[in-house]
Amino acid sequence: MEINKDKLEKAISSKKKDKVEGPKLSKDAEIGFHQGALSTLAAERIELLRMVQNVEKIMQMHLKRLEEMGIKFEDKK
Repeated sequence: MEINKDKLEKAISSKKKDKVEGPKLSKDAEIGFHQGALSTLAAERIELLRMVQNVEKIMQMHLKRLEEMGIKFEDKK
């Protein structure tokens, strides 16, 4: 399948007037929608941080073992 770059650029840069608007929500419904989205995203962010911490711990274990075996690494901060 070949991607037509011209169509892709046009789709990305289309103006608001070309976009189809969804149904209008009441103010309370929209507030609830955004609050729910933020709650979900906050939980996802917490889980992502846990994953990063676990990866860091595992990397540190590998680095420590390699250093025990005589391989030294420079701190690249």
